[in-house]
Amino acid sequence: MSELDATDRRILTVLQKEGRITNADLSERVNLSPSACHRRTQRLEEEGFIARYVALLDPRRLGRPTTVYVEITLQGQADELLDAFEREVARIPDILECHLMAGQADYLLKIMAQDTEDFARIHRQYLSRLPGVRQMHSSFALRTVVQTTALAV
Repeated sequence: MSELDATDRRILTVLQKEGRITNADLSERVNLSPSACHRRTQRLEEEGFIARYVALLDPRRLGRPTTVYVEITLQGQADELLDAFEREVARIPDILECHLMAGQADYLLKIMAQDTEDFARIHRQYLSRLPGVRQMHSSFALRTVVQTTALAV
């Protein structure tokens, strides 16, 4: 895998904020010819610096304005228990993120819900049935102060 130079970093910075930009516009923004820009972008994709292109949806417009973070502590740390938990949590359609953590909780989940009633449904239908759970703590976000998907390059 090659190292990133300043031009690669400029390409990645622009693409993180404007994923649908045309190659012609991108090449202008990063001061490259369209063909050179296209080759670099392809290389960045092939080498895995660009994982995928997505559309970021507005949860409020889709009726899911409530962000809930759920800390889960399991009964143990055996591989079989972790694997079973991860298999089941991956099947829950309402979970946006699940992270194995170091610290007090074993896992941290991010869930977008319509409201507290909807979260109660998600809890009853899915979370309460996850294998090996010893403790669960839910926290509701009051306001999002900073939210980005852009990494500093």
